[in-house]
Amino acid sequence: MRIDLHTHSTASDGTDTPAELVRNAAAAGLDVVALTDHDTVGGYEEAIRALPAGLTLVTGAELSCRIDGVSMHMLAYLFDPTDPELTRERELVRDDRVRRARLMTEKLVELGVPVSWQRVREIAGDGSVGRPHVATALIEAGVIADIGEAFTPEWIGPGGRAYVEKHELDPFEAIRLVKSAGGVSVFAHPAAVKRGAVVPESSIAELAAAGLDGIEVDHMDHDAPTRARLRGLAADLGLLTTGSSDYHGSRKTCELGEFTTAPEVYAEIAARGSGARPFERAS
Repeated sequence: MRIDLHTHSTASDGTDTPAELVRNAAAAGLDVVALTDHDTVGGYEEAIRALPAGLTLVTGAELSCRIDGVSMHMLAYLFDPTDPELTRERELVRDDRVRRARLMTEKLVELGVPVSWQRVREIAGDGSVGRPHVATALIEAGVIADIGEAFTPEWIGPGGRAYVEKHELDPFEAIRLVKSAGGVSVFAHPAAVKRGAVVPESSIAELAAAGLDGIEVDHMDHDAPTRARLRGLAADLGLLTTGSSDYHGSRKTCELGEFTTAPEVYAEIAARGSGARPFERAS
């Protein structure tokens, strides 16, 4: 089995529609794919309707969190998408994304960059607007060559000239909310140092004690020594280890199935999740 548990669609900051994503996942030879858009479940319905035979869809979301001043992402799987508490928190984060993106755009305009809020909203479409959409506007304006250049102090990286903070969940509360909604929580790319400051291992241990289910180990932002270190940490803390592409369509260079999760780990996640079940269409 080939299992990719971290992907994004146009419901947040990916470039594939949910329907395109599941079709592309099947074409890439995946058996299981998780849809984990940022702070939204908006892509579920379309993905389920378009699900090809032989492909299993795991519903999820990537929740924006912050601990001790450090941003982090929490992958949540198989939670009840109608749970009122978790829905309320997701909406708070998602609504604040709009404020944040608008203010970043205004700062860029003040810096003399030829971008507009109207264009950023057009790029985001019906998706949850975020920094990648602002970055795409910067590319269109000819200011930068690729998405990565935007996420630096020069532009909209942490501490950058046009950076704006956003509302983020406390990860301990996120774990509680996900569990209360019948879901499973996995810390996404915990050692992605190229993105900025990372959460220390002592805090990961505290999150594990609070009920964190796993950590994402095999990811494009982790080199081989980092993956080995994270596997050791997970073993010490009794955490599951996942692998996934963090696919965003054409917005990132990674491919579907570039990294995958072991079948036995997926089986454990599916067993722990009680808020929803994986969707599958028989061959």
